[in-house]
Amino acid sequence: MEYKDYYQIMGVQRDATQDEIKRAYRKLARKYHPDVSKEKNAEIKFKEVGEAYEVLKDPEKRAAYDQLGKNWQAGQDFRPPPDWNQGFEFHGGGFTEADASQFSDFFESLFGDRGFSGGSRGGRQSRSEHHAHGEDTNAKVLIDLEDTYHGATRTLTLKGTELGSDGRVQVKERTLNVRIPKGVRQGQNIRLAGQGGKGIGKGKPGDLYLEIEFHPHSFYHVEGRDVYLDLPVTPWEAALGASIKAPTPMGPVDLKIPAGSPAGLKLRLKERGIPGNPAGDLYVVTQIVLPPADNEVAKVLFQEMAQKLPFNPRTKLGV
Repeated sequence: MEYKDYYQIMGVQRDATQDEIKRAYRKLARKYHPDVSKEKNAEIKFKEVGEAYEVLKDPEKRAAYDQLGKNWQAGQDFRPPPDWNQGFEFHGGGFTEADASQFSDFFESLFGDRGFSGGSRGGRQSRSEHHAHGEDTNAKVLIDLEDTYHGATRTLTLKGTELGSDGRVQVKERTLNVRIPKGVRQGQNIRLAGQGGKGIGKGKPGDLYLEIEFHPHSFYHVEGRDVYLDLPVTPWEAALGASIKAPTPMGPVDLKIPAGSPAGLKLRLKERGIPGNPAGDLYVVTQIVLPPADNEVAKVLFQEMAQKLPFNPRTKLGV
């Protein structure tokens, strides 16, 4: 997938004002509109311009795109980094008159999730005279897996946008102390009442919804409420059986490895996954690790095994 330089497509500088971007779009939309244009590939160009404008006209999408695009150039092979948009606060409203289904895979990979395309929640836009509820906002945040086991209070920094007096997008940060409830799941939302967009007149502010994701962990990965651990074991522990220490997010446990355990054996520790009703399970998956033959003693032992253990792991392959 190729990286798209939306500024290049629109023919504007990266520090262009919102009015400059709007004027550029109107000019290009007239030039490439399929109903009137005689330009080659007008329809393709028209869609590219519409896609670029959908991002650059929205200060929030534009700020997130700008942060991502600092080290990329048009045409480069591109994959968005995991959780590239975490910490950005987005208002509801979704896409305007544009048909987002016609946009490229590049656009879909960045803005196709609900953090960008969802509409406002719960009818927050109702108006009475000069009073209106503020918009709900949403942001993806990363927490540690251990936070969901014990609950925690974390200081989170969110990035939002506003237009400066010069018409250019400015990124502003705010810091919140957030209580992480015990048992919160990946993908679940935490609602912070009154922390969304400001109301108009006497209208109450909207709510902020934090979508929870876990930081990548060096030991564990999560599937729903279940947690998985790849546990290294020695060949003799797997062959003869052993009682060994295994880490868990709640502290180490004594784990019995059955004799004759193959690589990939899944051992279930009931209700040691993410807390809840019901709680998830922790699955320990055995990974047999060979010691290195990096000294004479080790080499002799491996040679003895080769001579005394007539074992061919490729028998089922017919060789």
